Amino acid sequence: MTEGAPGRALFVFAMPMILGNLFQQFYNMADSVIVGRFVGEEALAAVGASYALTTVFVMLAIGGGNGSAVVTAQYLGARRYRELKTSVSTALIFFLALSFVLAAVGLVGSGAILQALKTPGNVLGAARQYLDIYFLGLPFLFMYNVLASMFNAMGDSRTPLYLLIFSSLLNIGLDIWFVTGLSMGVAGVAIATVIAQGLSAIISFCLLLRRLSGYRDGEEGEAAAAEGRKLFDAAMLGRMIKVAVPTMLQQSIVSVGMLLVQSVVNGFGSSVLAGYTAAGRIESICIVPMIALGNAMSTFTAQNMGAKKEERVRMGYRSACLLVGVFAVLICGILLVGRRQIIGAFLGGNETTAAYATGTAYLSFIAFFFALIGLKAVTDGVLRGCGDVLVFTMANLVNLAIRVAVANLCAPFWGVAAVWCAVPMGWAANYLISFVRYRSGKWSAKRLIR
Repeated sequence: MTEGAPGRALFVFAMPMILGNLFQQFYNMADSVIVGRFVGEEALAAVGASYALTTVFVMLAIGGGNGSAVVTAQYLGARRYRELKTSVSTALIFFLALSFVLAAVGLVGSGAILQALKTPGNVLGAARQYLDIYFLGLPFLFMYNVLASMFNAMGDSRTPLYLLIFSSLLNIGLDIWFVTGLSMGVAGVAIATVIAQGLSAIISFCLLLRRLSGYRDGEEGEAAAAEGRKLFDAAMLGRMIKVAVPTMLQQSIVSVGMLLVQSVVNGFGSSVLAGYTAAGRIESICIVPMIALGNAMSTFTAQNMGAKKEERVRMGYRSACLLVGVFAVLICGILLVGRRQIIGAFLGGNETTAAYATGTAYLSFIAFFFALIGLKAVTDGVLRGCGDVLVFTMANLVNLAIRVAVANLCAPFWGVAAVWCAVPMGWAANYLISFVRYRSGKWSAKRLIR
């Protein structure tokens, strides 16, 4: 990504990431569609009540991987392959350990969390069952996403795409079999997800080992042989965490916002929750191109900063903003034309008018604002890719604070619509703060590797 036309390099690199992330969303969305159509509204609401929390963990895994991969990408740009390999193994060891800790916390606290979110009593038991199974598979989730980020850092966005296609199709097939064939209900879709994630993680690890064996240490070879290549480097982990923590926040901001306003939605009952769940899944799909462009911009920036090509980063940023505009227009048109049919795909026909009304109102509003999250994502991508994390961390916290405050304060007056009206307000504030930092040019003096 350090040679050729920046716009073309970004587009070619981002497209497999977009397709891969779309498959990941379809992977997650399959649970809702299948239980909504074949089990019923309460089952859809149960998965929806769990969705905000599970998505936080998905985004933490993606964010942790992407943040750590910035260091890996900079080593690749600098052609320092010995440190590259150490960065990969350090990230894998750390995030595997973290995933076990988070899984244990989740298993112990799932019931209390759902009650704190005011989950309707008629779906509480099924929601907890779904969460408990999901937490058992959390190490697989973390490992797959960190491994995918490492492939992306090395300029390979196709391998994660192929693996996501495989796991998505496997997940959907198992969902249908477990729910319609074995009548396992909500538990069935959770088990299917864990199996698909587990196989993808194992295959990814084997492929990554093969890829790393192709990097030769060159002039560093003799020093590496004498010194021994490290599997874990605490100092390197510190540099990774510096970028990974803000990136985890940035990647999960939408999901954390959903989680913190979940109690607002739950207070309107299971029918509104079902409609909100359906629309929320569609929103998650619509932001995929924007988040993928941001992640591509991060890798593009990291490799070019490692190669000391700061002006190429600026050229890439302008190209990324143009791509955001194209995707935003396409998404808006699709949602406005097909929102009723899209919501109907989640609902089996026996649901209340409230479920349909909530879902279509959500999509009708949010359709006009996806350019904001795209501009936010690519601007954050530049700052993250060079290790300039303080300002964009603050920007994402402002985004979160606005979403939570507006949803909670305005829901008594605007109804459930306050939840989605708050979303573009947060996106806009986040983008403006990050853009001011980008325009200052101070990010170009940052370095994660010396």
